[in-house]
Amino acid sequence: MYDNILTHTHHRSSPLPNGKWLMSQRWESLLFTHFSIPDNSLQEFIPEELELDCYQGEAWVTILPFEVSDMHFRNSPSLPYLQNYLELNVRTYVKRNGIPGLYFFSLDANKLLAVLGARMTTLPYYYAQMVLNKSGNTFHFQSKRRGKRKATLEAAYRPHSSLWVPDQGSLDSWLLERYYAWKFNRNSIVEVGIHHLPWNIQKVEANIQTFQMTPFDFESIREGKLLFHFSPVKRVLFWPIKIIK
Repeated sequence: MYDNILTHTHHRSSPLPNGKWLMSQRWESLLFTHFSIPDNSLQEFIPEELELDCYQGEAWVTILPFEVSDMHFRNSPSLPYLQNYLELNVRTYVKRNGIPGLYFFSLDANKLLAVLGARMTTLPYYYAQMVLNKSGNTFHFQSKRRGKRKATLEAAYRPHSSLWVPDQGSLDSWLLERYYAWKFNRNSIVEVGIHHLPWNIQKVEANIQTFQMTPFDFESIREGKLLFHFSPVKRVLFWPIKIIK
C-alpha cells in the first residue's frame, strides 16, 4: 500500500525513518501562512537541544489550518470517529544533528479523542472549537481553543492559480518540505517522522482576520515578510513515535 509514495524520495533533504510506517492521513484544504520574524524573538522558545533554522538569515513561523480525513493504521480501515476532523498547527523551523525539521508551538484539533491520543505521545495538542466553510472557491476557517488557555484564529482564503511544485532550494520548498518534528519531554526527545510526495501548491489570497496563537507577541512579526501557500490535498504517512534518550 502506498508504494508510489514510498519510492518517491528525491525531494527529501533527509532519509526516510527506519522501519515501516504506522499510520496514514489525508490532509485537505491546507492554508500555509508564513511570517518571517527576527530570530531573537524566537530563540527563548526553542529548546537548547535544537538549532533554529533560518533561510538566508531569516527565521519563519507558519500557521496551518487544514482538514484531516481517512485516518487509518497500516493494513486497517479508517477509524470511524476520526474519519474527519479539523486541525490547526503553529510551528517554526529547526535542525537537529543537521537534519531540518519542525518545532511545534501548538497543535489544535476539534475532536477530543484525537487530542487525547496525541497528548499521550506528549505532543502539545489542544481541544478547540473549529469550523471550516467553503463557498465556491472561498474558504472560511475559525478556531477558538477551549479551556483557560484561549487561542483564536479566523481566516478567509481563496486559491487562484494552477498547481505547481516549488523548485528545490527555493524559499517555498524550504518552508514546505519538512519530514521530521521534535518535542522535548523531561530528559528525552520525542521524534516524529513522516513522508509524502512533493507539495503541489497554489497561490492564494488570504485575510487573517483574528490571530492569537503564538507564545510571543504577534506585533513583533507584523513588519516581517508574509507568504501564503494553498494545497488542496496530500496523503501523508506517519512512522511510530521515537523516544531518544
